[in-house]
Amino acid sequence: MEATRIVLRPRKKARIEIIPLIDVIFFLLATFVLFTLSLNRIQSVPIDLPVAGLPNQNTPKANDILTIQVSDQGNIYWNRELIDIDEVSARLDDYVKKVDIPRVLVAGDDRARWGVTVQVLDQVRLHNIEKLSMETRTRQTGR
Repeated sequence: MEATRIVLRPRKKARIEIIPLIDVIFFLLATFVLFTLSLNRIQSVPIDLPVAGLPNQNTPKANDILTIQVSDQGNIYWNRELIDIDEVSARLDDYVKKVDIPRVLVAGDDRARWGVTVQVLDQVRLHNIEKLSMETRTRQTGR
C-alpha cells in the first residue's frame, strides 16, 4: 500500500498594504479641510488697544474724564450730579467744546437698565467721542 503524501505549502507572510492607508488619510484630510471651511466667521468690533509709551503734554488730565452713570431707576448722573436724559446731548456738546481730547466713562450700578445705557452710548457716539470706556464693575448709585 502506498502512503499518501501531504504537501505543505509555504505560508505567505502578512503584508501591510500602504495604498489603502494613503486613501484613508487623504479622505480624512479632505474631510477636515471642508469642515474648517464651512465654519462661520465670528463677527467682531474693531478696537484700538492702548499702547504703552511715555507721558507727554497731550495726555489728558484725570479731571478731564467725564463719568456718566446709569442707575437702576433709569437716572443719569453726570460726574455725580443727577440729570435728566434730555440734558445729556446739550452737556456733551459743551463738554466736547471745552476739552481737547474728550473721554467718557460709562458706569452703572448693579441693576442699571440697559435701555437707558444704550441711549447714553448713542448720544456719545453722535458727538463723535472716540475715547469711550465702559466700567466693568458696579458702583453705588451716584458715586
